[in-house]
Amino acid sequence: MFKVRAYITSFRLRTLPLSLSGVLLGSLLAASDGYFKTSTFAWVMLTATALQILSNLANEVGDLSKGTDNEHRLGPIRSAQSGALSGREMIRAMIVVGGIAVITGSLLIHEAFRDLLNWKSISLFVAGGASIVAAIKYTVGDNAYGYRGLGDLFVFIFFGLVSVMGSYFAMAGVLPWIYVFPASAIGLLSAGVLNMNNIRDIENDSACGKRTLPVILGVKRAKIYHYVLILAAVICLFIYTFLHPAGWTAYLFVIVLPLLGIHLKNVYRGEGRELDSQLKFLSITTLLLTLLLGFGQILGK
Repeated sequence: MFKVRAYITSFRLRTLPLSLSGVLLGSLLAASDGYFKTSTFAWVMLTATALQILSNLANEVGDLSKGTDNEHRLGPIRSAQSGALSGREMIRAMIVVGGIAVITGSLLIHEAFRDLLNWKSISLFVAGGASIVAAIKYTVGDNAYGYRGLGDLFVFIFFGLVSVMGSYFAMAGVLPWIYVFPASAIGLLSAGVLNMNNIRDIENDSACGKRTLPVILGVKRAKIYHYVLILAAVICLFIYTFLHPAGWTAYLFVIVLPLLGIHLKNVYRGEGRELDSQLKFLSITTLLLTLLLGFGQILGK
């Protein structure tokens, strides 16, 4: 039972609302265009969940091996760091979860296109394979991109563009260019969550040689960068709803905007461990925004 709790801790289930926001939005937008498939949606959600858990496990393994997970880190104590799980047990868990992601992803593609060898299926296999590699290489290995200031870019790509547009494509088999705007919005908000994490841990990351953007920019400019991320996400949403009219319900997402304002105020005032609560706040706000935007599009059609 103790080991089960330790594994669940390493799965970091609190990250799921953010990681599922992209595939939820892509699926809801597909539904608004008449393409929703329940079975495909189930496989999309399972695959996204497995990929996020794989990323969390790999992140823990990589940070532990590089000494970044230590007593000075301000985030929650992780299972490998505390000794509840060994490095070998963590790697075995990565292999199992990675295998699950491959299986559910393959079943997703088969369910979507009924043929694993056409160009649509192959394009999703490539996207899925790239997602697995990106999940592992964030902190694992000598060239981990999370230690080179590239984490935000990869989060934008995979939590935003790949997640939203990939799930839409799995449902519809087509991909109108207009969906780059909501996909970008989710990617920017997801990068904001990572930025909050990195501002919180800036001192420890700097001491351990983890060159995140806040380490490179400094706290003050990292906060300015954060404001830009949130503002750019909101602009993308308004551009999308303007270019893709669906009645007044398309603007239901504005209900969430005051929450983003509260978040930015707390970011301005907070520092260190005080910012930990803002990770969850921004993640939940992103999920709410996703649901309001997606159902707003459905109701407006």
